[in-house]
Amino acid sequence: MKYFWIQMVLILGSLSLALMFIRRWDRANTRAWKRIAFSIFVIVNIFAVLRPGDVTWLAKQMGVGRGTDLVLYVMVLGVGFLTLNTFLRFRSLEKKITDLARTVAINEGARANDERLGADEDPRPSGTLKV
Repeated sequence: MKYFWIQMVLILGSLSLALMFIRRWDRANTRAWKRIAFSIFVIVNIFAVLRPGDVTWLAKQMGVGRGTDLVLYVMVLGVGFLTLNTFLRFRSLEKKITDLARTVAINEGARANDERLGADEDPRPSGTLKV
């Protein structure tokens, strides 16, 4: 009972993160592996809060001095993963926005040319389909 309040705060924090993530599960861009990884993260986090001695034992088995050091190393890897994931997502969105802007510019340019040149009639033969 000595650490009850800090454990309660940490567990409630983990559960609130899980709840926020679950509320967004209906979105198509939430990949299954991200859902699984986040669920495992929450479960391991709650386990580590409730049984810190086991984390220290695991750290010693892995050659790390303390459980807190092991948690820190894992968190550094996690932040690196999130940073890389965010960078790749932004790069993908920038490419999509660039392609969309080019398409809009080409369509607007063609429309402005048609208006300027007075091309009211379709220059294609009557047997072809409009796209």
